[in-house]
Amino acid sequence: MKIESQIEKISSFQHLELLANQVVEGFISGMHKSPFHGFSAEFAEHKTYNSGESTKHIDWKLFAKTDRLYTKRFEEETNLRCHLIIDNSTSMHYPKLEKGEPFFYNKIGFSVLASAVLMNLLKKQRDAVGMSIYSDSYEYYAPEKGSDRHHRMLLSKLEGLLERDQNPKQTDTITFLHQIAEKMHRRSMIILFTDMFQRGDEQRLFNALQHLKHDKHKVVLFHVVDAKTEIGFDFDNAPRKFIDLETGEEVNIFADNVKQTYEKSVEAYFKKLAQTCAQNKIKYVPVNVGADFEKILTTYLVEKQSFG
Repeated sequence: MKIESQIEKISSFQHLELLANQVVEGFISGMHKSPFHGFSAEFAEHKTYNSGESTKHIDWKLFAKTDRLYTKRFEEETNLRCHLIIDNSTSMHYPKLEKGEPFFYNKIGFSVLASAVLMNLLKKQRDAVGMSIYSDSYEYYAPEKGSDRHHRMLLSKLEGLLERDQNPKQTDTITFLHQIAEKMHRRSMIILFTDMFQRGDEQRLFNALQHLKHDKHKVVLFHVVDAKTEIGFDFDNAPRKFIDLETGEEVNIFADNVKQTYEKSVEAYFKKLAQTCAQNKIKYVPVNVGADFEKILTTYLVEKQSFG
């Protein structure tokens, strides 16, 4: 299910829905090799007919093709409400893509495709999905619904995020996580894509994450990073100018002079973040841009099974 194998078929992000569908289909077809063997039926548009059930909804055309009885699944069979939250601050549009690089090789592109992949899966399972997008403002909100029209509207919104706004937008995760939490009135699975770059008091940020847990919501935090540069600080030792994408602040340094100190600080922050999430029963999952989506889908499946 490596994404690169799909690139020859998919030329641009206008095909977001098609690429998301191929990722999901690849995941489903590979499930028999995974610990989830036997759960594949959950992803079907149909479910096996059980003796004694009403024959009203049997798909006779499928019976003619397969000689097996299946019943159609319908919109009202929604059994999960899922709300996707995407951080659209300027730091999420890093790294700058080189010509010809896939759109999901930066943080916002990866988050957009991961969200489209999850939406495709939720649609197949007849689950309802909503979405919030924030940066220095609460840019977009849509409540959880399961209709095709709603699905297309969210896909269109996701595609729009791939166009970088030239005006820097800072991250105000704390304010908007609190606002999103207040909007969530029915128990849901809440999935957050962010690079967790937030100035200010860490404790206030952790309190905002905790707020998402109110009313027994299940919260999954996908911490999106460019591991090569943001964790490994993989730069040559030529003099470099580092620019804060959100504030415009600049610093001139030799990378080797700060590499060790930087790596220790990042490791400590990630560790504290993971511990805080564990204490609050929030699923914390670091993800690297450009990776395949098996980690995303497997996490979702495991968390859904325990949602209850």
